[in-house]
Amino acid sequence: MDIAGHIASATGLPAAGVAAAVALFDDGATLPFVARYRKEKTGGLDEVQLREVLAVRRLLGELDQRRQTILGALTEQGVLTPALRTSLLRATRKSELEDLYAPYKQGRKTRASMARKAGLAPLAKRIWEQSRQGRPQSDARAFVRGDIQSTDDALAGARDIVAEELAAMTELRRQSRQLVGERGGMVSKLKKGQDAGAFRDYVEYSEAARSIPSHRYLALCRGEAEGILSVKLDVDNQAVVGAASRIARIQRGSPYADQLQLAVEDSVKRLVVPTAVRAVRGVLKRRSDEEAIRVFERNLEALLLSPPLGPQSVVGIDPGIRTGCKMAAVAETGAVLGHDTAYLVGRNEPQTGPLLAFLRRHRPSAVAVGNGTGGRETDTLLRALVREHDFPTTVVSVSEAGASVYSASELAGAELPDLDLTIRGAVSIARRLQDPLSELVKVDPKSIGVGQYQHDVDAGQLAQRLSDVVESCVNRVGVDVNTASPALLEHVAGLGPKLASAVVRYRESHGAYRRRRDLLKVPGLGAKTYEQCAGFLRIADGTDPLDRSGVHPERYALVQRMAKDLGLQVVDAIGSQRLSELVLGRYVDDDVGLATLTDIVAELNKPGRDPRQSFEAPEFRDDVHSLDDLQVGMRLEGVVTNVTNFGAFVDVGVHQDGLVHVSELADRFVRDPHEVVQPGKRVRVVVLEIDHKRKRVSMSIKQA
Repeated sequence: MDIAGHIASATGLPAAGVAAAVALFDDGATLPFVARYRKEKTGGLDEVQLREVLAVRRLLGELDQRRQTILGALTEQGVLTPALRTSLLRATRKSELEDLYAPYKQGRKTRASMARKAGLAPLAKRIWEQSRQGRPQSDARAFVRGDIQSTDDALAGARDIVAEELAAMTELRRQSRQLVGERGGMVSKLKKGQDAGAFRDYVEYSEAARSIPSHRYLALCRGEAEGILSVKLDVDNQAVVGAASRIARIQRGSPYADQLQLAVEDSVKRLVVPTAVRAVRGVLKRRSDEEAIRVFERNLEALLLSPPLGPQSVVGIDPGIRTGCKMAAVAETGAVLGHDTAYLVGRNEPQTGPLLAFLRRHRPSAVAVGNGTGGRETDTLLRALVREHDFPTTVVSVSEAGASVYSASELAGAELPDLDLTIRGAVSIARRLQDPLSELVKVDPKSIGVGQYQHDVDAGQLAQRLSDVVESCVNRVGVDVNTASPALLEHVAGLGPKLASAVVRYRESHGAYRRRRDLLKVPGLGAKTYEQCAGFLRIADGTDPLDRSGVHPERYALVQRMAKDLGLQVVDAIGSQRLSELVLGRYVDDDVGLATLTDIVAELNKPGRDPRQSFEAPEFRDDVHSLDDLQVGMRLEGVVTNVTNFGAFVDVGVHQDGLVHVSELADRFVRDPHEVVQPGKRVRVVVLEIDHKRKRVSMSIKQA
């Protein structure tokens, strides 16, 4: 199979670019490296397109693995003909492979296999061929023996054989899947004795299978898995019977026509439709998984690329009612300076003394307050104290989703071995404000809380795709090799956990890296790995000014030539207005094109620039703490916490995120909510409806 050609056909991408990308990947290149530094070879394919290439490449690998398994099984059975082999080798979808393999599958005992064992195959052949000689009842007498006690038993067994062979026919399998997919409807009902709970919308529910949105299908699957809902794909069998009858070519003049019709109807009801239903539901599940994972990817990307406060001192507070609020002060570098506990919520008189003393001692630029239980009250109290005592600090509510998971992790134990789990949480909250990306990479993405039915989708595929997103974000921003943790470094192109730890160990034993090429001294880090990772690692105060930029070391000589042409030293060329004098066409050759040259000049203009937006703290109303404080028509400022296909959830500081339905996002039709909002975005909303019983709040952005 021409892998590159098939990928180009499946994705609609240029064949030459796909072929070049596949060759680079086969040679061990990483996606971030190819996207950033090999634009000329791939024709400028971006990260999204390259991920499509890799995804189809993975699917083709899985397809070929299944193909080899089937070829082996058929060879072992002695039924692999040249024509069948050719058909299997040409198959480009798993369903094609399974249809070709279906007639030869050897599995469990079936009614047909028992009929064959009883010697009824010749009678089945007469039914299938619709013999015009003889009569079914009289012909069946010759087969009455052993377990076959009557002519009716013989005919029933023969029909079982015909039914099974009909159900294995490739064309009928294809047509039945199409009919079920186009005409079937998803139907759900509440199981007897069950409380609908979160599945109240699906107690009496039906929707066409072909148009059901992914989030609703996954909701049905979850309700079914939890034993709350009875779910089925409802189908009118008659359409499939019609298709099966045409394929069987029933000849009404044959005495066996009625027997074949009975076999067709039995096959459709007992074998064909159930198989088609499983196949269609499998397709619905895969599509829904894909959509849910895509939503998760985009939310995670937005969260990882949230604006960082930057290298400023921060006090992190992990609110608690029973055990008190844990406070941790961290320096500009993230190093822990001290920690304490203050009882601020759940009491008539908050214990503000320890808090004030802690703030005076560390004088933080900002205070990060976790948004969990007690977070809103703590945030309000802090804002009042900051105003009252004129502290020059900013109070920011920070999502603490996944912070407890990090606190109890092996990684947290290694990073903060002398701190209690609860203090580790406060440290993590503080560091999340400083640099969300550096801290969130330490948490399993599924624990961050920005997914849509993440526990219901294919776990392996989800993990792979989320890992790809983390890798993309880390490499897009770049990493300071002299301050980064192993958890951050392991996502740099070409490194991984083992080499990331080696890079840090070398730094700890030999001091800070002075130039990028010092990385080649790290045990196990060879030339190929260096090629992949070097452009994404930054050295802020090294001996070579280009090491703090995104210019790859392989292009340093080119930059020196550019600087020389301008009559400047490289250090003086960086940030110089004279860069606009360069005629980039003069530097184009077989390896470097205008795309790379444009990137190089952009880096020289703003070396090491951070692609993330500037930080701006959201502000919640001081008089709004719970659902009881909300009123219909109230206008509020909030922060988007999650985006789904049906809308966005917004935190306005009441412990329960409100839903802005997709129809209320903008004064225009919105096909994809991500076009309008992303997690972390500040928005203004107006309250439309409050359901205290179900703890639901409906809001609007367009009306605000």
